[in-house]
Amino acid sequence: MLVGLAVAGILLAMDRPPICPCGTIKLWHGNVQSSENSQHLADWYSFSHIIHGFLFYAAAHFLLRGEVRRWALPMAVAIEGFWELLENSPIIINRYRETTIALGYSGDSIVNSLADIGWMAFGFWLASRLPAWATIALAILFELTTLVLIRDNLTLNMLMLVWPIDAVRAWQGG
Repeated sequence: MLVGLAVAGILLAMDRPPICPCGTIKLWHGNVQSSENSQHLADWYSFSHIIHGFLFYAAAHFLLRGEVRRWALPMAVAIEGFWELLENSPIIINRYRETTIALGYSGDSIVNSLADIGWMAFGFWLASRLPAWATIALAILFELTTLVLIRDNLTLNMLMLVWPIDAVRAWQGG
């Protein structure tokens, strides 16, 4: 809760819009090529944030022992909150515009950023309850589904941020 309030406060100070500039808050917005993408509670990129939760849970499972493990979710929330701040900084917004198909990307609304943190926490919780094989299968399903439906996913998103490939950008552009 405190991390969410801190992230919201910092995003407000960064002049991020509290809600979609369209004036509404939708549960789901599925049009990636839209100014409303990354402005509502859920979109195609919510699946990437769920996978973040899977990955944070796996890291905690393998790296943390004993009493420290109870801090795994709060640490994951803090890391995801930091990512939301970084993702909405001019350096990352401009990087997305330069290297990905997100030519008109202007960053997330605060509602979307907080929802993304929530989706990550949901992924963490889900991974804590599912067998490892089911969590891995879900991650693969999410990655393949978004790859087919929107020509993007967590893997491509990270690849294109770190090491852009013109052929991938051309394919993503349709």
